[in-house]
Amino acid sequence: MSHYGCGAKERHSRLLFLRDPLGGLLATITALKVQKKNRDRVSVFLDGRFAFGLPAIVAVPLKVDQVLSDDEIEALQEHGNVEGAYNHALNFLSYRPRSRAEVVRYLQGRDVSEQQAESIIARLERVGLLDDQEFARFWVENRERHRPKGLRALRYELRGKGLDGDVIERALASVDVSDSAYRAASKKARQLSQLDASTFRRKMVAYLARRGFDYEVARETVERHWSELGIDE
Repeated sequence: MSHYGCGAKERHSRLLFLRDPLGGLLATITALKVQKKNRDRVSVFLDGRFAFGLPAIVAVPLKVDQVLSDDEIEALQEHGNVEGAYNHALNFLSYRPRSRAEVVRYLQGRDVSEQQAESIIARLERVGLLDDQEFARFWVENRERHRPKGLRALRYELRGKGLDGDVIERALASVDVSDSAYRAASKKARQLSQLDASTFRRKMVAYLARRGFDYEVARETVERHWSELGIDE
């Protein structure tokens, strides 16, 4: 948006006292200036004075000499606040996928109203940027790839992200628990390979339990690793 100058002072003084038919004050846009420190925002000047800033996309329909009522000004500011919060949410999502609850908590932390937050959440869901089932799938696959954990630990993590139980269970349905436990224990088994069988089993089972694996899965995994080490008891 281009940089527009102000009109004559006499015109500003005259327009300052205009009222709409319902008795509210009317104000005239006298300048629209792209902000120097943030080119994505525009400063709106009413009757020769800075009034408020708006995201550039919200300011696009505005024109110098346009007359605004109090209600129109309030609606513009509301629209600007929502658009700004939406952009913050997009930035929050740019680092990694998020759950719906995570985005809600983030917006609450920025003092976004409940009504505004719901509007932003719905918009993100419509364009496919927010989907709890997809987030759960991402979380489980990421854990499986980089840091395998048991179902107990994964459920705990996903509940902490605010996901519903049925969403969690669908995401966990594809997990091969035995394979996850084996991969989770591989490095630790090599580190403990010099221990006697009893100590090896005790430490390995405890290790897998801390990673959220059930006792039976942990025990079977430990026996498999001990056998592959080929050490006589």
